[in-house]
Amino acid sequence: MLLLTQDQRERLIANGKNCGDHVPVVKLFSPVGAATWLFSELDEDGDTLFGLCDLGFGCPEMGSASLAEIAAVSLPFGLTIERDLCFEGRFPLTIYADAARLAGSITEDAARLEAAATARAQESPALPPP
Repeated sequence: MLLLTQDQRERLIANGKNCGDHVPVVKLFSPVGAATWLFSELDEDGDTLFGLCDLGFGCPEMGSASLAEIAAVSLPFGLTIERDLCFEGRFPLTIYADAARLAGSITEDAARLEAAATARAQESPALPPP
């Protein structure tokens, strides 16, 4: 599967050129495990992605990953990492990170994301800084 469409690639590169807390553009995942990535930026090198990375060990973190390395992952049954065709980012990346820290994994649960957004808006001390 094509991990990034041309439109997504252009949006990710544009975000990478501008500082800010961007909404994730693409969600990648392992169809046979818990690994999930939400990416909001792509360096001009066309390989270095930035976003929220969760390898399924209960400690999602923001950081960089190589598109080439993710694309090269070989999974059981001939499967590969896939792009979530239905994903549409609704919140800035830090909100997904806050919700993921509380949930222990990347989540798209609307209630958890709304709670994280509300807490961040109120600058709640209950949430650690990103």
